[in-house]
Amino acid sequence: MDARYDIVIVGAGMAGASLAAAIGARARVLVVEAEERPGYHTTGRSAAFWSESYGGPGVQPLTTASGPVLHELGLLAPRRALTLGRAGEEAQVAAFIEKYSAVGLEVEWFDRSGIERRVPGLRPDWICAAYEPSCCDIDVAGLHQYYLAQAHKAGAGLWCRAGLAGSERTSGGWTLSLTDGRRVAASIVVNAAGAWADPVARMAGVREMDITPYRRTIAQLAVSPAASDDLPLVLDISETFYFKPENGRVWLSPHDETPSPPCDAAPEEMDVAVAIDRFGQVVDWRIGRLEHRWAGLRSFAPDRLPVYGFAPEDPAFFWFAGQGGFGIQTAPAAAELAARVLLGDAGGEIDPAPYSPARFS
Repeated sequence: MDARYDIVIVGAGMAGASLAAAIGARARVLVVEAEERPGYHTTGRSAAFWSESYGGPGVQPLTTASGPVLHELGLLAPRRALTLGRAGEEAQVAAFIEKYSAVGLEVEWFDRSGIERRVPGLRPDWICAAYEPSCCDIDVAGLHQYYLAQAHKAGAGLWCRAGLAGSERTSGGWTLSLTDGRRVAASIVVNAAGAWADPVARMAGVREMDITPYRRTIAQLAVSPAASDDLPLVLDISETFYFKPENGRVWLSPHDETPSPPCDAAPEEMDVAVAIDRFGQVVDWRIGRLEHRWAGLRSFAPDRLPVYGFAPEDPAFFWFAGQGGFGIQTAPAAAELAARVLLGDAGGEIDPAPYSPARFS
């Protein structure tokens, strides 16, 4: 046996790093990561925006509560967002505005003239939009590195190239076998393994949460005219695309969600082609070339809410997974909530019950 820890966190992406930073000073913590560097999969492939409406009403409290922390760290930059509607979709856009205005978000109705002032070359189909001035870009790498540094400062260990290969339940918790040949004992295992969350649970003999990974594609396009830094994040109410500027280029997604096994996701040619076709239906810009493309996995529980809390059948196994495409924008509040539940702290502004694994019992 190499060492004993109070808590071993499986996964060093944004979830694992943020939780290690939150609890590292109060317990003996180790983070184990299968890849050679933290954040290789989803964390390193984010489209990098913070939008209070993204993820739906159940996620919104976590996003909103994370905003002040991200602003204080200097990791947000103003972007703004427009969710577009075609003729015939006015009621959907109005319902979107009503839904998020009811929880205190600033969301405005824009007619065609309002959209045109912010999106040049707009094709005639698009006649209305919901405008969110609070939307920002996130420095994803900066946030991840901040949490890794805070976790290290708090005393948490990090072992890379050390994936979970096996686990044995003991009277004192767990004996874990790692892919680098080491073995480690832990009182509690935290499952922050992202797309691999259900396989980790299966390895531990814990009931799975039916967390499904879905592939999401991003393409970087050179366009003419060059994309202005003032361009907002542009989405559509039917969730078939989104794009944003990046150093004169465009980052574009077809908003795809293709079920996938846990893997090193790669973009499919058809998904990139669909994205470019949909982009051409929004603006009349000339596409110079496809410069880069990539894909990541977004993992969802069946109800599309994250899963934070102890497994009902095993008080030594803690879920911190199912964070879809919103794990980065909710990281500060999610880590605080999970740390509170994990360490048995009272209080907190956000009720953990909606995110508990017990909701699936």
